[in-house]
This record gives sequence, structure tokens and C-alpha cells, in this order.
Amino acid sequence: MLDIACGSGRHLAWFAARQHAVTGVDRDTNQARLHAPCAELLCADIENNPWPLQIDGALRTFGAVVVTNYLWRPSMQTVVNSVAPGGVLLYETFADGNETLGRPSRPDFLLQPGELLQACAGLEVVAYENGTLQDPPRVVQRIAAVRAPASKCALTPSR
Repeated sequence: MLDIACGSGRHLAWFAARQHAVTGVDRDTNQARLHAPCAELLCADIENNPWPLQIDGALRTFGAVVVTNYLWRPSMQTVVNSVAPGGVLLYETFADGNETLGRPSRPDFLLQPGELLQACAGLEVVAYENGTLQDPPRVVQRIAAVRAPASKCALTPSR
């Protein structure tokens, strides 16, 4: 499981408690280390540096990718591409309209209507919401989407 902008590590801790291997990336991983000491943590500024989750130049993929309350549009396609075949993406962040309720209020940090659906083209959307939530009041888009499993059929030569 990969948690992007993992913050305090609450999602990492939840998945680790259920015996999942967890990886988190954030500019500051100190709080995450306290809550998820067994996690693979990468201290990285993904907004100003190359994507840190690569092996020999190839993008690392994960069975689950979680993003909450974070939006950096230049990395959205990389986030979606980080979902392994058969894996799931869970993404929730602030959307247009949140500026009437508080922060974030800058358009750079607010998804436009349908933007998350467009970013997940190529994945099967299981659930999608765009609307206002309470406690605390906020406008969000959230999605659960899966990547089709890799084909298990091996082609055999015809005779």
C-alpha cells in the first residue's frame, strides 16, 4: 500500500495493523514514523523533485494507493499509474466550492467538477462522489477505482 502525502501516518498505521506492507511519502515523515514505525517511509518533496518511487527508472506499483487531502496536478497521472494490476486507488481531496467554507480556497488546490473522474480514465470506477460533507464542513471529490488484473492467459502457439 502506498500513502501519498502520508502526513501523520494514520492510513499507514491502519493498513499495517492489518498485516499489509506499507509505504508512505511526504516532505516530513517524522509523525508518520511515530504512528507507523514498520512503514517504508520516503522523505521527499514530490512537488519540486522527480517522483521518488521508481526502481531502475521504472515506476513502482502498489496493490493500493491512498491519497487524502492532497492535490498536485502534475503528479496525478503518476499516482494513477502507480496502481498495480488488480489494485485499488482511494483518492479524496478538496473540490471547487470549498472556498466558500474555508481552506483550501485557491483553485490550485481544488478539483474541478469531474476532474478526478477524468484523471482515473483507464481504471474501473467503483464509487465516486462530489459534494459537501459536514464535520468539518468541506466540499470534496472522492473515488474508489480499480485497475483490471493482468491477464492470466498465456498465448500458446497454434498448430
